Amino acid sequence: MNGLNIRTDACNLDFLSLGALVHRLDPGIIPFRKARTLDIHVSGGEYNVAANLADCFGLKTGIATAMVNYPLGELIQGRVREMGVTPFYKWFEHDGVRGPNLATVYSDRGHGVRAPVVFYNRSNEAGALLKPGDFDWAGIFKSGVRWFHSGGIFAALSETTAELIIEGMKAAKAAGAITSLDLNFRAKLWKTVGGEARAVQTLRRIVEHVDCLIGNEEDLQKGLGVKGPEVTKKTESKLDPDLFFGMIEATVKAFPHVKMVATTLREVHSTNRHDWGAVLWLDGKRYVSPTCQLDVIDRIGGGDGFAAGLLFGLLSGRSPEDSLRLGWAHGALLTTFPGDVTMAKLEEVEAFAKGGSARVQR
Repeated sequence: MNGLNIRTDACNLDFLSLGALVHRLDPGIIPFRKARTLDIHVSGGEYNVAANLADCFGLKTGIATAMVNYPLGELIQGRVREMGVTPFYKWFEHDGVRGPNLATVYSDRGHGVRAPVVFYNRSNEAGALLKPGDFDWAGIFKSGVRWFHSGGIFAALSETTAELIIEGMKAAKAAGAITSLDLNFRAKLWKTVGGEARAVQTLRRIVEHVDCLIGNEEDLQKGLGVKGPEVTKKTESKLDPDLFFGMIEATVKAFPHVKMVATTLREVHSTNRHDWGAVLWLDGKRYVSPTCQLDVIDRIGGGDGFAAGLLFGLLSGRSPEDSLRLGWAHGALLTTFPGDVTMAKLEEVEAFAKGGSARVQR
Protein backbone atom coordinates (compact mmCIF):
# COMPACT_ATOMS: atom_id res chain seq x y z
CA MET A 1 0.00 0.00 0.00
CA ASN A 2 1.04 3.62 -0.46
CA GLY A 3 1.03 6.38 2.16
CA LEU A 4 -1.35 8.73 0.37
CA ASN A 5 -4.36 8.01 2.61
CA ILE A 6 -6.81 7.76 -0.28
CA ARG A 7 -10.47 7.65 0.75
CA THR A 8 -12.06 4.19 0.57
CA ASP A 9 -15.58 5.15 1.63
CA ALA A 10 -18.44 5.52 -0.86
CA CYS A 11 -17.88 8.65 -2.95
CA ASN A 12 -19.88 10.11 -5.81
CA LEU A 13 -16.69 10.68 -7.81
CA ASP A 14 -13.39 8.85 -7.78
CA PHE A 15 -11.70 11.69 -9.64
CA LEU A 16 -12.49 15.33 -10.51
CA SER A 17 -10.49 17.54 -12.89
CA LEU A 18 -10.51 21.33 -13.20
CA GLY A 19 -9.39 22.68 -16.56
CA ALA A 20 -10.34 24.00 -20.00
CA LEU A 21 -11.84 21.89 -22.76
CA VAL A 22 -10.39 22.46 -26.23
CA HIS A 23 -10.82 20.98 -29.68
CA ARG A 24 -7.75 19.94 -31.63
CA LEU A 25 -7.73 20.13 -35.42
CA ASP A 26 -5.55 17.36 -36.82
CA PRO A 27 -4.61 17.07 -40.52
CA GLY A 28 -2.66 13.87 -39.78
CA ILE A 29 0.78 13.75 -41.35
CA ILE A 30 -0.02 16.64 -43.73
CA PRO A 31 1.37 20.08 -42.70
CA PHE A 32 -1.40 22.63 -42.10
CA ARG A 33 -0.45 24.79 -45.07
CA LYS A 34 -1.21 21.85 -47.39
CA ALA A 35 -4.17 20.36 -45.49
CA ARG A 36 -7.52 19.63 -47.17
CA THR A 37 -9.27 17.71 -44.39
CA LEU A 38 -9.05 17.67 -40.60
CA ASP A 39 -10.02 15.36 -37.77
CA ILE A 40 -11.50 17.00 -34.66
CA HIS A 41 -10.30 15.70 -31.29
CA VAL A 42 -11.76 16.92 -27.99
CA SER A 43 -9.05 17.42 -25.43
CA GLY A 44 -7.61 19.39 -22.52
CA GLY A 45 -4.60 18.51 -20.39
CA GLU A 46 -6.73 18.20 -17.28
CA TYR A 47 -9.80 16.69 -18.95
CA ASN A 48 -7.84 13.92 -20.71
CA VAL A 49 -6.98 12.24 -17.40
CA ALA A 50 -10.66 12.19 -16.35
CA ALA A 51 -11.71 10.85 -19.77
CA ASN A 52 -9.07 8.09 -19.71
CA LEU A 53 -9.99 7.05 -16.17
CA ALA A 54 -13.68 6.80 -17.08
CA ASP A 55 -13.47 5.20 -20.51
CA CYS A 56 -10.63 2.71 -20.07
CA PHE A 57 -10.47 2.17 -16.31
CA GLY A 58 -14.17 2.42 -15.41
CA LEU A 59 -13.87 5.03 -12.66
CA LYS A 60 -16.48 7.68 -11.85
CA THR A 61 -14.94 10.96 -13.00
CA GLY A 62 -15.93 14.59 -13.51
CA ILE A 63 -14.66 17.79 -15.13
CA ALA A 64 -15.27 21.34 -13.85
CA THR A 65 -14.89 23.58 -16.87
CA ALA A 66 -16.25 26.37 -19.05
CA MET A 67 -18.85 25.62 -21.71
CA VAL A 68 -20.12 27.91 -24.48
CA ASN A 69 -23.62 27.70 -25.88
CA TYR A 70 -22.89 27.34 -29.61
CA PRO A 71 -22.42 24.44 -32.08
CA LEU A 72 -18.77 23.76 -31.16
CA GLY A 73 -19.86 23.56 -27.54
CA GLU A 74 -22.51 21.00 -28.52
CA LEU A 75 -19.87 18.92 -30.34
CA ILE A 76 -17.58 18.98 -27.31
CA GLN A 77 -20.41 18.16 -24.87
CA GLY A 78 -21.24 15.12 -26.98
CA ARG A 79 -17.67 13.82 -26.78
CA VAL A 80 -17.52 14.40 -23.02
CA ARG A 81 -20.73 12.36 -22.62
CA GLU A 82 -19.32 9.67 -24.90
CA MET A 83 -16.26 9.26 -22.65
CA GLY A 84 -18.48 8.91 -19.56
CA VAL A 85 -17.26 12.04 -17.74
CA THR A 86 -19.72 13.97 -15.53
CA PRO A 87 -19.54 17.68 -16.45
CA PHE A 88 -19.83 20.64 -14.09
CA TYR A 89 -20.21 23.49 -16.57
CA LYS A 90 -19.97 27.23 -16.06
CA TRP A 91 -22.01 28.46 -19.03
CA PHE A 92 -21.14 31.30 -21.39
CA GLU A 93 -23.21 32.68 -24.29
CA HIS A 94 -21.50 33.14 -27.67
CA ASP A 95 -22.17 36.49 -29.34
CA GLY A 96 -22.16 34.92 -32.81
CA VAL A 97 -19.03 36.80 -33.88
CA ARG A 98 -16.21 37.11 -31.36
CA GLY A 99 -16.98 34.59 -28.66
CA PRO A 100 -16.25 33.72 -25.96
CA ASN A 101 -14.80 30.67 -27.67
CA LEU A 102 -13.75 27.14 -26.87
CA ALA A 103 -10.07 27.18 -27.74
CA THR A 104 -8.62 25.61 -30.87
CA VAL A 105 -5.35 23.67 -30.87
CA TYR A 106 -3.76 23.02 -34.26
CA SER A 107 -1.43 20.04 -34.33
CA ASP A 108 -0.14 18.04 -37.26
CA ARG A 109 1.52 14.72 -36.48
CA GLY A 110 4.77 15.10 -38.40
CA HIS A 111 6.48 11.94 -39.56
CA GLY A 112 9.94 10.43 -39.30
CA VAL A 113 12.53 13.25 -39.31
CA ARG A 114 9.74 15.88 -39.48
CA ALA A 115 8.58 16.92 -36.00
CA PRO A 116 4.92 17.61 -35.11
CA VAL A 117 3.96 21.29 -35.12
CA VAL A 118 1.58 22.67 -32.46
CA PHE A 119 0.05 26.16 -32.29
CA TYR A 120 -3.07 27.63 -30.71
CA ASN A 121 -5.95 30.03 -31.04
CA ARG A 122 -6.95 30.74 -27.45
CA SER A 123 -8.27 34.23 -28.23
CA ASN A 124 -11.24 35.22 -26.04
CA GLU A 125 -11.29 31.74 -24.53
CA ALA A 126 -14.13 30.93 -22.17
CA GLY A 127 -11.83 28.82 -19.99
CA ALA A 128 -9.61 31.83 -19.31
CA LEU A 129 -12.64 33.72 -17.96
CA LEU A 130 -13.21 31.20 -15.17
CA LYS A 131 -12.61 32.66 -11.73
CA PRO A 132 -13.03 31.88 -8.02
CA GLY A 133 -16.70 31.57 -7.11
CA ASP A 134 -17.74 30.01 -10.44
CA PHE A 135 -18.19 26.49 -9.01
CA ASP A 136 -20.10 25.32 -5.96
CA TRP A 137 -17.19 23.36 -4.50
CA ALA A 138 -19.05 22.69 -1.25
CA GLY A 139 -21.90 21.12 -3.19
CA ILE A 140 -19.61 19.13 -5.49
CA PHE A 141 -17.42 17.77 -2.70
CA LYS A 142 -20.34 17.12 -0.35
CA SER A 143 -21.20 13.85 -2.07
CA GLY A 144 -17.58 12.69 -1.92
CA VAL A 145 -14.57 13.09 -4.23
CA ARG A 146 -11.51 10.89 -3.76
CA TRP A 147 -9.00 12.73 -5.97
CA PHE A 148 -8.87 16.31 -7.33
CA HIS A 149 -6.60 17.25 -10.25
CA SER A 150 -5.61 20.31 -12.26
CA GLY A 151 -2.68 21.44 -14.36
CA GLY A 152 -0.22 24.04 -15.51
CA ILE A 153 -1.94 24.56 -18.86
CA PHE A 154 -5.09 25.83 -17.14
CA ALA A 155 -2.99 27.87 -14.69
CA ALA A 156 -1.36 29.70 -17.61
CA LEU A 157 -4.61 30.90 -19.18
CA SER A 158 -5.23 33.91 -16.91
CA GLU A 159 -4.66 35.28 -13.42
CA THR A 160 -8.14 34.16 -12.41
CA THR A 161 -7.66 30.53 -13.50
CA ALA A 162 -4.64 30.16 -11.21
CA GLU A 163 -6.68 31.57 -8.31
CA LEU A 164 -9.52 29.19 -9.16
CA ILE A 165 -7.15 26.21 -9.00
CA ILE A 166 -6.02 27.31 -5.53
CA GLU A 167 -9.66 27.72 -4.43
CA GLY A 168 -10.47 24.23 -5.75
CA MET A 169 -7.39 22.67 -4.13
CA LYS A 170 -8.28 24.18 -0.74
CA ALA A 171 -11.86 22.88 -1.01
CA ALA A 172 -10.58 19.44 -2.04
CA LYS A 173 -8.16 19.26 0.89
CA ALA A 174 -10.89 20.33 3.31
CA ALA A 175 -13.12 17.55 1.94
CA GLY A 176 -10.44 14.87 2.35
CA ALA A 177 -9.53 14.44 -1.32
CA ILE A 178 -6.00 13.80 -2.58
CA THR A 179 -4.79 16.71 -4.74
CA SER A 180 -2.55 16.50 -7.81
CA LEU A 181 -1.11 18.88 -10.39
CA ASP A 182 0.37 18.06 -13.77
CA LEU A 183 2.85 20.91 -14.28
CA ASN A 184 2.57 20.58 -18.10
CA PHE A 185 4.88 23.56 -18.76
CA ARG A 186 4.08 25.05 -22.16
CA ALA A 187 6.52 27.80 -23.13
CA LYS A 188 4.17 29.27 -25.77
CA LEU A 189 1.36 29.72 -23.24
CA TRP A 190 3.52 31.26 -20.50
CA LYS A 191 5.43 33.50 -22.93
CA THR A 192 2.28 35.54 -23.56
CA VAL A 193 1.64 36.19 -19.85
CA GLY A 194 5.08 36.91 -18.38
CA GLY A 195 7.28 33.95 -19.31
CA GLU A 196 9.13 31.57 -17.00
CA ALA A 197 9.28 34.02 -14.08
CA ARG A 198 5.48 34.24 -14.02
CA ALA A 199 5.17 30.45 -14.41
CA VAL A 200 7.42 29.79 -11.42
CA GLN A 201 5.66 32.39 -9.27
CA THR A 202 2.20 31.02 -10.15
CA LEU A 203 2.89 27.29 -10.02
CA ARG A 204 4.84 27.46 -6.75
CA ARG A 205 1.80 29.08 -5.09
CA ILE A 206 -0.45 26.29 -6.40
CA VAL A 207 1.94 23.51 -5.34
CA GLU A 208 1.63 24.66 -1.72
CA HIS A 209 -1.77 22.88 -1.81
CA VAL A 210 -0.76 19.78 -3.78
CA ASP A 211 -0.04 16.22 -2.57
CA CYS A 212 1.10 14.73 -5.90
CA LEU A 213 3.08 16.23 -8.77
CA ILE A 214 3.38 15.01 -12.32
CA GLY A 215 6.06 16.61 -14.42
CA ASN A 216 9.24 16.00 -16.36
CA GLU A 217 12.64 17.63 -15.98
CA GLU A 218 11.63 20.73 -17.97
CA ASP A 219 8.39 21.07 -15.99
CA LEU A 220 10.27 21.04 -12.66
CA GLN A 221 13.02 23.38 -13.85
CA LYS A 222 10.99 25.92 -15.84
CA GLY A 223 7.64 25.52 -14.10
CA LEU A 224 8.85 25.37 -10.49
CA GLY A 225 12.36 26.86 -10.80
CA VAL A 226 13.94 23.72 -9.30
CA LYS A 227 17.66 23.43 -9.98
CA GLY A 228 18.63 19.99 -11.22
CA PRO A 229 21.87 18.05 -11.49
CA GLU A 230 24.02 19.24 -14.37
CA VAL A 231 23.94 16.95 -17.39
CA THR A 232 27.49 17.23 -18.63
CA LYS A 233 27.45 14.92 -21.65
CA LYS A 234 25.10 15.59 -24.51
CA THR A 235 24.99 11.85 -25.04
CA GLU A 236 23.53 11.30 -21.56
CA SER A 237 20.45 9.13 -21.91
CA LYS A 238 17.10 10.81 -21.31
CA LEU A 239 16.00 7.46 -19.91
CA ASP A 240 18.45 7.64 -16.99
CA PRO A 241 16.17 7.65 -13.92
CA ASP A 242 18.93 8.87 -11.60
CA LEU A 243 18.94 12.29 -13.28
CA PHE A 244 15.25 12.64 -12.61
CA PHE A 245 15.41 11.34 -9.06
CA GLY A 246 18.01 14.05 -8.43
CA MET A 247 15.44 16.61 -9.59
CA ILE A 248 12.80 15.05 -7.35
CA GLU A 249 15.04 15.29 -4.28
CA ALA A 250 15.45 19.02 -4.94
CA THR A 251 11.70 19.39 -5.50
CA VAL A 252 10.59 17.70 -2.28
CA LYS A 253 13.21 19.68 -0.35
CA ALA A 254 11.46 22.84 -1.56
CA PHE A 255 7.97 21.33 -1.04
CA PRO A 256 8.27 18.84 1.83
CA HIS A 257 4.50 18.24 1.95
CA VAL A 258 4.57 16.66 -1.56
CA LYS A 259 4.19 12.89 -1.17
CA MET A 260 4.45 11.81 -4.79
CA VAL A 261 6.28 12.90 -7.96
CA ALA A 262 6.05 10.95 -11.21
CA THR A 263 6.92 11.40 -14.86
CA THR A 264 7.48 9.67 -18.15
CA LEU A 265 10.97 9.29 -19.60
CA ARG A 266 11.10 9.62 -23.35
CA GLU A 267 13.98 9.51 -25.79
CA VAL A 268 12.86 10.65 -29.24
CA HIS A 269 14.78 9.03 -32.09
CA SER A 270 12.30 10.20 -34.70
CA THR A 271 8.71 11.42 -34.64
CA ASN A 272 7.48 7.82 -34.82
CA ARG A 273 10.19 5.98 -32.85
CA HIS A 274 10.56 6.69 -29.15
CA ASP A 275 12.11 4.85 -26.22
CA TRP A 276 9.63 5.02 -23.33
CA GLY A 277 9.90 4.60 -19.59
CA ALA A 278 8.51 6.14 -16.39
CA VAL A 279 9.53 6.80 -12.80
CA LEU A 280 7.66 7.26 -9.55
CA TRP A 281 8.81 8.72 -6.24
CA LEU A 282 6.33 7.93 -3.49
CA ASP A 283 6.88 8.55 0.22
CA GLY A 284 10.65 8.63 -0.21
CA LYS A 285 10.85 5.41 -2.24
CA ARG A 286 11.92 5.15 -5.87
CA TYR A 287 10.25 3.03 -8.53
CA VAL A 288 11.32 2.59 -12.17
CA SER A 289 9.25 1.09 -15.00
CA PRO A 290 10.56 -1.16 -17.73
CA THR A 291 11.52 0.58 -20.98
CA CYS A 292 10.12 -0.21 -24.40
CA GLN A 293 10.34 1.08 -27.92
CA LEU A 294 7.25 2.84 -29.25
CA ASP A 295 6.09 3.09 -32.86
CA VAL A 296 4.14 6.32 -32.40
CA ILE A 297 1.04 7.25 -34.38
CA ASP A 298 0.11 10.36 -32.34
CA ARG A 299 2.19 11.42 -29.35
CA ILE A 300 -0.27 14.05 -28.05
CA GLY A 301 -1.83 12.90 -24.77
CA GLY A 302 0.73 10.21 -23.94
CA GLY A 303 1.64 11.92 -20.67
CA ASP A 304 -2.03 12.20 -19.68
CA GLY A 305 -2.37 8.51 -20.51
CA PHE A 306 0.49 7.76 -18.12
CA ALA A 307 -1.09 9.88 -15.38
CA ALA A 308 -4.43 8.10 -15.75
CA GLY A 309 -2.97 4.60 -15.48
CA LEU A 310 -0.82 5.55 -12.49
CA LEU A 311 -3.73 7.22 -10.67
CA PHE A 312 -6.03 4.30 -11.41
CA GLY A 313 -3.51 1.96 -9.79
CA LEU A 314 -3.24 4.13 -6.69
CA LEU A 315 -7.02 4.68 -6.45
CA SER A 316 -7.68 0.96 -6.74
CA GLY A 317 -5.19 0.03 -4.03
CA ARG A 318 -2.49 -1.46 -6.26
CA SER A 319 1.13 -1.43 -5.15
CA PRO A 320 3.32 1.51 -6.26
CA GLU A 321 5.18 -0.83 -8.67
CA ASP A 322 1.96 -2.05 -10.27
CA SER A 323 0.52 1.48 -10.43
CA LEU A 324 3.62 2.76 -12.20
CA ARG A 325 3.51 -0.12 -14.69
CA LEU A 326 -0.17 0.55 -15.44
CA GLY A 327 0.65 4.20 -16.15
CA TRP A 328 3.64 3.28 -18.30
CA ALA A 329 1.60 0.71 -20.24
CA HIS A 330 -1.45 2.94 -20.78
CA GLY A 331 0.69 5.91 -21.88
CA ALA A 332 2.48 3.66 -24.36
CA LEU A 333 -0.79 2.33 -25.77
CA LEU A 334 -2.25 5.82 -26.04
CA THR A 335 0.46 6.83 -28.53
CA THR A 336 -0.82 4.10 -30.88
CA PHE A 337 -4.22 5.82 -31.29
CA PRO A 338 -5.09 9.06 -33.10
CA GLY A 339 -6.38 11.78 -30.79
CA ASP A 340 -5.68 12.84 -27.23
CA VAL A 341 -7.78 10.39 -25.21
CA THR A 342 -7.74 6.65 -24.81
CA MET A 343 -9.09 3.96 -27.07
CA ALA A 344 -7.51 1.21 -24.96
CA LYS A 345 -9.31 -1.45 -22.94
CA LEU A 346 -8.29 -2.31 -19.40
CA GLU A 347 -7.39 -5.88 -20.38
CA GLU A 348 -4.93 -4.54 -22.98
CA VAL A 349 -3.32 -2.25 -20.41
CA GLU A 350 -3.07 -5.02 -17.83
CA ALA A 351 -1.54 -7.41 -20.35
CA PHE A 352 1.09 -4.94 -21.53
CA ALA A 353 1.89 -3.87 -17.96
CA LYS A 354 2.62 -7.51 -17.14
CA GLY A 355 4.99 -7.81 -20.09
CA GLY A 356 2.55 -8.60 -22.87
CA SER A 357 3.51 -8.50 -26.53
CA ALA A 358 2.01 -7.24 -29.77
CA ARG A 359 1.17 -10.74 -31.03
CA VAL A 360 -2.19 -11.14 -32.74
CA GLN A 361 -5.06 -11.52 -30.23
CA ARG A 362 -6.91 -14.64 -31.45
